[in-house]
Amino acid sequence: MTVFRLPDLGEGLQEAEIVSWHVSAGDHVVADQPLVSVETEKAVVEIPSPQAGHIAELFVAVGERVPIGTALLSFAETPHTDTGTVVGEIPQASDTTAGPSTPPGRATRQQHLSSSRRTIATKAAPRIRALAKRLNVDLATLSGGGPGGAITAADVERAARVDVPEGYEPLRGARRSMALAMARSQHSVAATTLTEEADIESWSDAARPTVRLIRALVVGCHAAPALNAWYDEDAVAARRHTTVDLGLAVDTEDGLLVPVLRGAEGLEVAGLNDAIADLKTRARQRTLTPRELSDATITLSNFGMLAGLHAALMVVPPQVAILGAGRIVRRVVDQNGGLALHRTLPLSLTFDHRAVTGGDAARFLRAAVRDLEAAD
Repeated sequence: MTVFRLPDLGEGLQEAEIVSWHVSAGDHVVADQPLVSVETEKAVVEIPSPQAGHIAELFVAVGERVPIGTALLSFAETPHTDTGTVVGEIPQASDTTAGPSTPPGRATRQQHLSSSRRTIATKAAPRIRALAKRLNVDLATLSGGGPGGAITAADVERAARVDVPEGYEPLRGARRSMALAMARSQHSVAATTLTEEADIESWSDAARPTVRLIRALVVGCHAAPALNAWYDEDAVAARRHTTVDLGLAVDTEDGLLVPVLRGAEGLEVAGLNDAIADLKTRARQRTLTPRELSDATITLSNFGMLAGLHAALMVVPPQVAILGAGRIVRRVVDQNGGLALHRTLPLSLTFDHRAVTGGDAARFLRAAVRDLEAAD
């Protein structure tokens, strides 16, 4: 019998939820035939069969969340089964239990495990140790799922799970991912918000607010590069980016998704319109790839399309800034010594004050406002 395990899905993902099985026990499958659909915090992904053969048994039920390496199903060993290398298969460690004849000086299995746990506990970054302390999780009891056995936030959060109380419904998929990401952000980011308003009376009726906001955000990043950056709290170091890979917050029935618009600084208006429409459509259809939902350098939230003027937004590490746009309203303004009624666009810039100074944030907003106030 050959066991097929949940393979590494990339992008640092540590677990997935079983959405639907496409096969049943007894079915014959061919290589690359879809076996199961799983939902990660990034997207819904179909996992293909690594071989041809007969399905012997399914090990995981729909709705279960399982870590990378979990046995999903088994293939029956038959003359027709291709027994080549199985993607996702993880070798099983042999039992190293030491019996009464263990040579002098050789560690017992219990001593070995105790030593291994102490070693694993040291493979946790300071922020992971802080998270474990907050969630009351003993790191010495965990096996690290990260590179080199490092303990990840997903490892800690999985260990901290409790039974769902009666009357409560567990969050799944994108909503669960959002909840965990917001908790991490609240715990680790020194968030500060600066607000401003742009007078957009010069905009034509054909102006596209999201396109104008993206253009203004790019201008702001050029004026204050510190905001188009990542911050590593363990190293206390920042990495500035030369391209603007923009995360676009999209409200969907499944929760908040943030697809990434790559190289926003190099797109013309027509290209921006097409790219925005495509990302929003595929976000709502849940057909984006994990790569298209990863590695944004700064985020834009046009929440005013629904409601709200200003907001203290959440910065998602390793990013250091998010620009929010509120609902367009009419304000009385001073115009050549008289009063006039103009359209104004409220802006909220939340930034991580560890990596961004107040001056950086003010320069970003000033440049963005000037661009927004210019005629089409």
